[in-house]
Amino acid sequence: MTLREWLRHAETRLQAAGVASPGVDARALLLHVLGAPASALILRGHEPLPDQAGPRLAELLARREAREPLQHLLGEVDWGGLRLSSDARALIPRPETEWLLHLALQGLRGVPAPRVVDVGTGTGALALGVKAARPDADVTATDLSADALALARENAGRNGLDVTLVQADLLTGVPGPFDLILSNPPYLPDADALTADPEVRHDPPLALYSGPDGLDLPRRLCTQARERLTPGGTLWLELDPRNAPTLAAELRAAGWSARLHADLTGRERFVQATLTPRP
Repeated sequence: MTLREWLRHAETRLQAAGVASPGVDARALLLHVLGAPASALILRGHEPLPDQAGPRLAELLARREAREPLQHLLGEVDWGGLRLSSDARALIPRPETEWLLHLALQGLRGVPAPRVVDVGTGTGALALGVKAARPDADVTATDLSADALALARENAGRNGLDVTLVQADLLTGVPGPFDLILSNPPYLPDADALTADPEVRHDPPLALYSGPDGLDLPRRLCTQARERLTPGGTLWLELDPRNAPTLAAELRAAGWSARLHADLTGRERFVQATLTPRP
């Protein structure tokens, strides 16, 4: 079997298994096992599949057919200009969260040596993304999960970035003040667990679900953030487009100035909030 023939075989199987991008995933698995660049499939597609690659490819293909996430099989993900290790210890960093990083960094322009905290850091993606873009920032990352923090620590070392990692329930026991609080917290309604995509079932439930409407933890975080923002500081949250407008309205009613921002598909996913000065 040549490399091209294996690709056709793998794509057919993944398509039958319901994988959304069977061709892309098949190529990623093959290149991962071969340890080769993408150009190899153009230059060497006619070559026979190396004997030593066969068993490993068979294993990975079967696991992807069973809908284990591609990022877990590859062990890493490119995100926000960083290469992050990814496994079952933390939520897989999604492209939507890269836009949250972009929006939050825009707000830090002109703020010298900002103090930043990423709440529920998981892989460390947001905290490390801020530190990579703003080396002058003092960045803290919190997570309730010791496993997630261990993964974030590995990613900090992998990317040569210095952030402070704290095991905490949101911001409990984490002193401020901060110029920026940002978070991709658990925001899905509990009932979504019953109909979650197979890939999503491999993410830690602790990082996904947050009460009947998905806002239990985001609401608690907003309460804590009130006491930990500098004057003029900003809270940024990624939420479900189904509940982001609800939380924004609740924040306005509680004295915040809150705006909704759309993701790259036009859905209102991000909440930007600042405290309205008391008269």
